[in-house]
Amino acid sequence: MVPLSISHLPARADGLRRRLTDWCGVNSGSANLAGLSRMAALLKQACLELSSDAAEFPVSTDGRVAIRARQRPRAPMQILLCGHYDTVYPPDHPFQRCSILSPGILNGPGAADMKGGLVLLFAALAAFEETPAAANLGWEVLLTPDEETGSVASRAILEEAARRHQLGLVFEPGRENGDIVLVRRGVGVATVTAHGRSSHAGAAPKEGRNAILALSEFLVNTRGLSSDLPGVSLNVGEISGGGALNVVPELARAKLDVRIDQRAEWDALPARLESCAASINQREGYRIEFELRLTRPPLEISPLAEAAFARWAECGRSLNLAPFGWQRVGGGSDANLLSAAGLPCLDGLGPRGGAYHTGKEWVDLNSLVERAQLAALFLHRLANGEIRPVYTKDLSAS
Repeated sequence: MVPLSISHLPARADGLRRRLTDWCGVNSGSANLAGLSRMAALLKQACLELSSDAAEFPVSTDGRVAIRARQRPRAPMQILLCGHYDTVYPPDHPFQRCSILSPGILNGPGAADMKGGLVLLFAALAAFEETPAAANLGWEVLLTPDEETGSVASRAILEEAARRHQLGLVFEPGRENGDIVLVRRGVGVATVTAHGRSSHAGAAPKEGRNAILALSEFLVNTRGLSSDLPGVSLNVGEISGGGALNVVPELARAKLDVRIDQRAEWDALPARLESCAASINQREGYRIEFELRLTRPPLEISPLAEAAFARWAECGRSLNLAPFGWQRVGGGSDANLLSAAGLPCLDGLGPRGGAYHTGKEWVDLNSLVERAQLAALFLHRLANGEIRPVYTKDLSAS
């Protein structure tokens, strides 16, 4: 049975659309500190509408804050609802306002990724709080300001929150077909530096060791890496080096985006890169060095997350929603960090949308209500025991 507060959510559709349009109208690009501050104030107010325990937590010295709200923190079951409020659109980007593309389809900056997810998160919690069993379940909302740039500042607060909960619900946008996300690739950065020896390109070219050529050879060598590590992909995104054209360059540098399917592949990567550099490093006057930084470990499949998905899908069937599945996706999210810290997560629980990070970003407005109902019903069934807990973490010491 679906509680009235959840079944009546469609009556709030116009209000959800207005809130989404208002929030999309606030530019909160990752580097726009003033806009992030404005958005944080709106989100804190939304939190206070649900819980008196809502506050801002500084995560960096430049004024960025995470927003956190808690309800019933001593309840035996604790669920984390997570999202971010930064977008990829700076204040001078031409894409700043919403428009209707077609009936039910809204085009707007962050409409799907992920202000739409935040709107339905709050709608779901409001409906859940009106259900009779709500007192049995504790929840925390955690909203971060820097997910689009890797959650570097927010990582510690995310990892700390993971230890206080038994399940994470992450409201990144759903897939266009309605699927959610259960597996994400890990994300890292490889910085490669090639050292050579400078000399006059005209008077003494043979005395030089061209670092740009050495770097280029190394990068070509990495193209065969996928045969040994099929779950790893590299993208050369930035190259620098050299200077005056009559000087043999002694230094060149490249930065590579690294994606992995499994953590074990990251651990194997240094040795494989060393082998790509071996023939160059054996030559007199050359040296290839690299640094690896894993910004987001992979969100790997787990039995607990699979069990949670099965129950999530059951709730969808109870609401007569179109069938959906789950996908493996290449982009990372805060679910990667939460999962690596020990918290099983369902991700991509936000609205259906597409064209993320472009001026064509869109969201299906009908899915705001549908996904809010789905999240609220899942929480309700956890609270009243219809869904048997599969999350066994002991929180007594938290």
